[in-house]
Amino acid sequence: MFTFAYPAVFSRDEDGRWLVSFPDFRTAHTDGADVSEAMEQAIDCLGSSIAFAMVDKTNVSKPSRLKRGQKLVPVPLWVVAKLALYWAIRELGMSQSELARRLRVRETVVRRMLDPNHDTRQEKIQAALEVLGKRVVMVYDDAA
Repeated sequence: MFTFAYPAVFSRDEDGRWLVSFPDFRTAHTDGADVSEAMEQAIDCLGSSIAFAMVDKTNVSKPSRLKRGQKLVPVPLWVVAKLALYWAIRELGMSQSELARRLRVRETVVRRMLDPNHDTRQEKIQAALEVLGKRVVMVYDDAA
């Protein structure tokens, strides 16, 4: 089982704002007036960073280990399933056209499934993950 959350460093600046940076996404930075706002902004920033990497077809590394002083920031739900599919295709070295063939759909359907800006029905992504031997499982847990 895999948790869709990345470590982040939360620190305060001289004005008392909370700054957030991600070791796994060197260019991703955000802030907030308090810890709660900083976490909200961090979730949004993380989702955007992942989405940009997917659109650019660059590697989206799996999260590094949480280190002392870091907090886990969950991947926003709107991109979790698409990221899982993105990783599965890349791990298998499969082309989008091959996945489309296996799903018996046009390649444009697969491209839309992988497009973080396209609203895809989750059932389609689940079906694609099943074909690849993967699935996304939702877990309900207490906030840390």
